[in-house]
Amino acid sequence: MADYTQMWSELGLDNDNHNALLENLGGAYQSIFMTQKSRPQGMGYFDFVMSEAHGLRIQELRDEQAAGRKIIGSFCVFVPEEIILALGCTSVGLCAGADFAQEEVEKVLPRNTCSLIKSFFGFKLGKVCPYMEVSDLIVGENTCDGKKKSFEIYSQMVPNFYQMDLPQTKNGGAKPMLKNEFTAFISKLEQMTGNTLTFESLKQGIDTVNAKRKALLRLSNLRAANPAPISGLDALLINQMAFLDNPIRFTEKVNALCDELETIIASKEGAKTVNAPRVIISGCPMAIPNWKLPAIIESTGAVIVGEESCIGERGQRNVTADTATTVDGLIDAIVDRYINIDCAVFTPNQERVDHIQEMVKNYNADGVIHYGLQFCQPYIMESFSVEKELENKGIPVIRIETDYSQEDMGQLSTRVEAFIEIIK
Repeated sequence: MADYTQMWSELGLDNDNHNALLENLGGAYQSIFMTQKSRPQGMGYFDFVMSEAHGLRIQELRDEQAAGRKIIGSFCVFVPEEIILALGCTSVGLCAGADFAQEEVEKVLPRNTCSLIKSFFGFKLGKVCPYMEVSDLIVGENTCDGKKKSFEIYSQMVPNFYQMDLPQTKNGGAKPMLKNEFTAFISKLEQMTGNTLTFESLKQGIDTVNAKRKALLRLSNLRAANPAPISGLDALLINQMAFLDNPIRFTEKVNALCDELETIIASKEGAKTVNAPRVIISGCPMAIPNWKLPAIIESTGAVIVGEESCIGERGQRNVTADTATTVDGLIDAIVDRYINIDCAVFTPNQERVDHIQEMVKNYNADGVIHYGLQFCQPYIMESFSVEKELENKGIPVIRIETDYSQEDMGQLSTRVEAFIEIIK
């Protein structure tokens, strides 16, 4: 990585804290990802993106700002990237996958707050997330009570916060409510940018995001092969990169990797041995650098063949219909697409457990590991009903509840190893 110290200082980062974060992140990446065997050559691009995530990519975003684009930071797949692109802006995901500045965080939040919320507070208080600092607008969405109330505090810490409400059920009022929220978001971006949403710009935004989702779906489908042509760790990394990289360039690189994976499959090769235990991870999102549980799983010789997660199929599998002939029609199509996200915020949420079973079948999985962050009420509560229904269908399942710390590594390893032995 080149020397970006001046850029980071201009963004207001704490260079000592930031250097410590990068050192820890680089060490973890080296030990988890770069020690894997039989990695596809196409992963070299994603390794490079990761190495420059706080460097070259931030410089690109600043160059876009200098050219007149606005950078929109968000925490959730419910924030519509199609609309952001259509109004001449760039969408980026914000830092929320590791503990940082926890003592400072617990001065403003209860200690028993979920790790994801405490993480993005810690990255802000520790001044170590360049994506937060480069964003012209930060969008928070009310996907749970923890976020909803914490955003009241977070909005006082940043000068550029916008809060989006979401329906909690999928009854008759859900779509009109979501459309009102998206329409208000459009007005906010039009006011910020001076641009006006047009049919052509929205159609282009939809096409760009649909192409990215189709590339990721192609990658997912290739993981059904036995042996799996790519490790779950590498596939997770690619899904994480989808929130940071330029969408057009990212799509090209994912499709190029998929071309290589098809060759690997044809040669009967793969990231793991034939008939390695195959696992689906289901539950909470895993933002960078939350690789703890996947690393433990694949260290046993098992392979993760799918993620039923916002950093995975929940956030990427459905495309937006592009057949409407008016702006309003395209907005309706976007609403239809996003209302189908089976987030645990919705009640009831039978679609989610149905999709887990569908993934088990499609990817020939031997079992499901349900991952919940401590104090994440929606997913932890839903894990009980998910476990019960999967067990009734004869699908092996284990519930794992953890946080971002390394303190429970031994316990997690023991539980995961025992589960993998059961499903072999």
